[in-house]
Amino acid sequence: MNGYRIVILPCSAFGSEPLGDMLFGQLCWTVRNRYGEDRLRNLLEGYTGNRPFAVMSDALPSGYLPRPALPGHWFESAPDQDRKSAKKRVWMPLNLAATTPVAEWPRHCQTPAEIPGAIPREHSQPHNSIHRQTGTTGEGRQFVPYAMNQLWYGDDAELDIYVVLDDARLNAQELETLFNDMGAFGFGRDASAGLGKFRVKSLEPFSWPEPLSADAWLTLAPCAPQGLGFDASRSFYRVFTRFGRHGDMGVHQGHPFKTPVLLAQTGAVLTPTADGKGPAERTRLFLGQGLGGDGQLSRSLPATVHQGYAPVIGIQLPRREAAV
Repeated sequence: MNGYRIVILPCSAFGSEPLGDMLFGQLCWTVRNRYGEDRLRNLLEGYTGNRPFAVMSDALPSGYLPRPALPGHWFESAPDQDRKSAKKRVWMPLNLAATTPVAEWPRHCQTPAEIPGAIPREHSQPHNSIHRQTGTTGEGRQFVPYAMNQLWYGDDAELDIYVVLDDARLNAQELETLFNDMGAFGFGRDASAGLGKFRVKSLEPFSWPEPLSADAWLTLAPCAPQGLGFDASRSFYRVFTRFGRHGDMGVHQGHPFKTPVLLAQTGAVLTPTADGKGPAERTRLFLGQGLGGDGQLSRSLPATVHQGYAPVIGIQLPRREAAV
């Protein structure tokens, strides 16, 4: 498998934050729509057996990485007056990541305000239910407006998506075609109403500038690390529950909602065990596991899977101990 970096340019507001597991789900629907269901079925063979055809990162601000989800005392101490502002510095310039010890990252990280346009701003959009036959709110129906948040990027925003790709099953040219399709239709919530549109600026091979003494990994998408043999005393992440539902034609199958899954948020730090039983290869491009299949996630589409994998970059952890 090989690494690629896709640079996209947002062309509209987004209804959903473009996270790696959601991007993968929409990629699967895009494969089905362009190449057919048989091609998608072939690509997903072995997906839950550590053989993904593609692993996708979040859409990150171009040239930046998320700060690791380490406890505060694992970083250099900040002056009392700077502690609050240090917590806001969560984006690390990629060109400094390989040469800067992780303990010093907060000193170089930037706040969302320092990356103009690349971090979306939330704006509220009013809605109201409409009777489609009459074009009104309906006879005798009360006018009950509600609001939905939209994410707006700046005019010149560029976002990086890192993809680990099995070129033997899906080549880079096909991947670019699929992303162009996805950007033309729109990504995520309310894509049919014009949200989530983007265009592809470039797709190129990419390899990480890893430090030679890397002993842990930083994840670039939500993932499922449970049960994979990582060192619990030196692995850190924030968990969240993904209440997923089908997109595209899947919403018309009668049961659009999927079984919830527990994931580690982007920016997780995963460390192999000292006895070598954990996944310790330095050349590893992704970690995690494929979720679902055999009706585990969906009653309407039993073959449904969920990306529990994440692209990773090697980092060297500071020598610290967990707080007692």
